[in-house]
Amino acid sequence: MEKSWEPPNSTDALVRAFPSRLAGDVRSVLAVVPEGRLSSADPFQVEVWGETVTIPSRIYHDEPNADVVRSLSGIQQVILHCLYSRHCDGRVRQRHLEQIVRLDEAWVVPFVVQLAGEYVVEILESIYRGLPGLGVPDSVQRGLYGEFIARNPVFFARVERRVVSYWSCYYRWKYPDFGTYPGGLLAEAFRAAASERVGAPWPRHTPAPLMNTGGQTT
Repeated sequence: MEKSWEPPNSTDALVRAFPSRLAGDVRSVLAVVPEGRLSSADPFQVEVWGETVTIPSRIYHDEPNADVVRSLSGIQQVILHCLYSRHCDGRVRQRHLEQIVRLDEAWVVPFVVQLAGEYVVEILESIYRGLPGLGVPDSVQRGLYGEFIARNPVFFARVERRVVSYWSCYYRWKYPDFGTYPGGLLAEAFRAAASERVGAPWPRHTPAPLMNTGGQTT
């Protein structure tokens, strides 16, 4: 179980959520972010193109006002949306996710994949709608997500298990077949991307899709 993250300098901790080449832009964003009510919590580490980043599972900062956000550069606005996709309020997470999910940036990918392993089904639907390229062989999106999963197999396996857990606990009544659950659809698409990237079937940590065979399932 991951421990709460309470670094002495939360600004430095949040800078580490992004590749080092973005540190200056991250600090510019954090300069306009209201002070957090609590320490950022439960970080997870992933590799992004050969560099380890440490991303909080939750942040507890109020959102800056719209005028402040508009004053940021384009890349700084993307950084801000990534950070607030980790917000403690699910509606805030979804709003900021929808600003980044279609972007073809490797350092955005872990923020999106982490959300696929969370419990808000509307967020899962937003991710699925925002990643149409996952179903297209050799697309940019499929390449980015396949590369990320190939570099972070343990992290992705944990995401898959969380998808199954939340489906079983909260949504099984609505989606008896895991393969029709938005999180199940995402997991399948992510695995297909990883399989294409490595040229071999990617390990499964979710129920296999049901196959209709003459009125029976297997």
